[in-house]
Amino acid sequence: MKIAVTFRNTEGEEWYKQYIDDRLQKLKKYLDHPVEAHIVLSVEKFRNVTEINLTENGLNLNAREEAKDMQLSIDNAVEKIERQLKKHKEKIRIHKTGPGKSAEPSGSTFDEMEDLGEGRIVETRRAVLKPMSLDDAILEMEASRYRFFLYRDIATESICVIYRRDDDRYGLIETNS
Repeated sequence: MKIAVTFRNTEGEEWYKQYIDDRLQKLKKYLDHPVEAHIVLSVEKFRNVTEINLTENGLNLNAREEAKDMQLSIDNAVEKIERQLKKHKEKIRIHKTGPGKSAEPSGSTFDEMEDLGEGRIVETRRAVLKPMSLDDAILEMEASRYRFFLYRDIATESICVIYRRDDDRYGLIETNS
């Protein structure tokens, strides 16, 4: 984490920088990539103001807090940034596993669903695969928002899995049968 501290209307004391660094270390658990943090500490009459600007891969988070004590304003601003990071991570998690993103392929029809209860396997599904070409499978994937699609290739009669990658391109897994 790259941290830049600016002081306005106050002396730049080293323990402020160390205190800010200690407080920002607890944000690392929410961050995947290296980030830049710009902190502005200022004193306006009897108010101590802390402004934090955090930048991570296109994500911009800002917090501004004022209090009678500089440490209190720093703590409150870091807590605001932490809440914003938690909210952003939750949005990403919900977006990836939202209602339109279930892992159930639409090309196969399931005739049985069974709950196994114990162990790592939670449920078992049996599928009847539709024979189709690769282009038809891609069209079926684009029509639905599923992450993968299971089908039987018309030309080779092998079972194939086509899946949507994170960069919105497709990957293909073919079996030897």
